[in-house]
Amino acid sequence: MALNKQPYRGTRDFFPKDKRVRDYLFSIMTKTAESFGYESYDGPLLEEVELYKAKSGEELINEQIYSFTDRGERFVAIRPEMTPTLARMVAQVHRESSKPLRWFSIPNLMRYEKPQRGRVREHWQLNCDVFGAPGRMGEVEILQMAVELFQNYGANQSHFEILLNDRAIVDTVFITLMESTPEQSHRLYKIVDKAKKVNEEAIVKMVKEVGLNSKAEELFYSYLKLKTFDDVQSYLTKHNQLESASQFGLFVEQIQKLGLSDFITYDPTIVRGLDYYTGIVFEIFDKHPDNRRALCGGGAYANLLQIFNEDPLPGVGFGLGDVTLKDFLEVHKLLPNLDNPTNDIFITFQEDDGLDASMKLAHSLRKENLKVVTSLEAIKFKKVFPTADKKGVRFVTLMGSEELSKNQIQLKNLATKEQHTLDLNDLQTLIKIIKA
Repeated sequence: MALNKQPYRGTRDFFPKDKRVRDYLFSIMTKTAESFGYESYDGPLLEEVELYKAKSGEELINEQIYSFTDRGERFVAIRPEMTPTLARMVAQVHRESSKPLRWFSIPNLMRYEKPQRGRVREHWQLNCDVFGAPGRMGEVEILQMAVELFQNYGANQSHFEILLNDRAIVDTVFITLMESTPEQSHRLYKIVDKAKKVNEEAIVKMVKEVGLNSKAEELFYSYLKLKTFDDVQSYLTKHNQLESASQFGLFVEQIQKLGLSDFITYDPTIVRGLDYYTGIVFEIFDKHPDNRRALCGGGAYANLLQIFNEDPLPGVGFGLGDVTLKDFLEVHKLLPNLDNPTNDIFITFQEDDGLDASMKLAHSLRKENLKVVTSLEAIKFKKVFPTADKKGVRFVTLMGSEELSKNQIQLKNLATKEQHTLDLNDLQTLIKIIKA
């Protein structure tokens, strides 16, 4: 039986063309994160399953992780997400580190999920997190970075929007105003999360099953009707939650000063599923009608390190997967043409005795940090330029019998069609023309 040539289901082969796209995505991610002073980190591909049990939901543990028992009888998993590893690493160093800590990574992750559009089993994900920022400035900065990241890909507010909520406000509504029990609050979170996916009748039915009194139900429905930041402020003030209104007002004022409010819309149904979120939660949505979906999400948390018995440390972050990002850029025609590689020069010779001179020239040009492709054998003139196009070069050298007899080359600029006859030893002029 012949071996299957296809990759494992839900994973991808990255042929050079595909890898160029991935490298482009990663380069913008890295450039953006570093422009904010974030430092790159990484962790192991394997972690003990107990780490994920302490932090992640049951669905991930029971259905989505790739786990096995190693030869040392340790129950381990291929990492399905980066946050537990991040928490473990921050817990080791945060006490002696200056704050805020600004870290980013682009790890590959694996989850056993049903492959579909925008979702595979192995993917890469940008993770950006800041720990120990003063007040709510970490939340403001992470939103600013998310907006600038998409702008650096050429996107604007017509392409995407950020839907945002605040878990602290939701807790104020559910616990302080509605006086719901922890079990009731948990069920209400689930209802809120489904609110856009079901009709009003279904919502009413689910709320009735929670067992709230009439006042609490009224508060809940009025909460779901909030549409703007001003609505939130009015709601909190009306119900005498002045401290919450003040804190949220300062946050809104700051994002307005930075022009971020042009990208951000308040949405009471954004709560995100993980229990450790304690501040803002947000999701970035594609506005294109053919790809109307969440592209990434994140939020603020204070209790992440408690799984290591560490004191609370405020943090905020977001994650953006490469698959959804690529779909977003393609549907908006923002992905550059990366069909061909990019190289500086294609060195060719048309006679067999041109090999030595060709290889020597290539060596010298590479010392100048130029990307040089060599033909490795004599190539006919009619094949030079079609091959050069496929190699994505800007310049081509030609060395026929006449050039070799005079120790010269013909250098042609493929964009301008300008051609120069140069002495092989005149590297300074050659390099100046290529780098111009």
